[in-house]
Amino acid sequence: MDYLVNHIEALIFCSQKPIKAEEIKNCLSEMFEAEVPIEDIEQAIVKLEEKYKKDEYSFEPIRSGGGYQFLTKPAYQSSISILLKQQSKKRLSNSSLETLAIVAYKQPVTKSEVEQIRGVNCDYAMHKLLEKELIEIRGKAETIGRPTIYGTSSVFMDYFGINDLKDLPLPKEFLENENTIGEHEG
Repeated sequence: MDYLVNHIEALIFCSQKPIKAEEIKNCLSEMFEAEVPIEDIEQAIVKLEEKYKKDEYSFEPIRSGGGYQFLTKPAYQSSISILLKQQSKKRLSNSSLETLAIVAYKQPVTKSEVEQIRGVNCDYAMHKLLEKELIEIRGKAETIGRPTIYGTSSVFMDYFGINDLKDLPLPKEFLENENTIGEHEG
């Protein structure tokens, strides 16, 4: 029976979403080329639940969404939330990076100015950058409608390892005639 428990443990562990007992049965039946009774699967899951109740494990199989999946025990929620927070601060989409670059080089800048440069709506990217504290609100413009002005934050400086905006790499200026193909020099 431990052999069956190990296979079920592996299936639950590898499943990206809760795996139903019927799905486990189908996988095992195909692997063993024989019907595996659902009762045997349920007994094996009970053994897994008992095994993971011990304090030496930080996770356990949980019945969720009509199936089973391994989830971290509540006692470890704090350390995991810190990790997830740190990881989410590290990842930026291409659109967020483009938006951030515009804010960094053009600051102080309004969202509409960023959108003019990018040519697309930047609501989501600006929201994410504010959420990650890479940009901050610097005030209101003295123009019609008094739009919000944005600039980079100290978190931006830490994130990119710079001490001053002067440390940003200079944008390269390309001249059209330097980027031509097929012209012969006389």
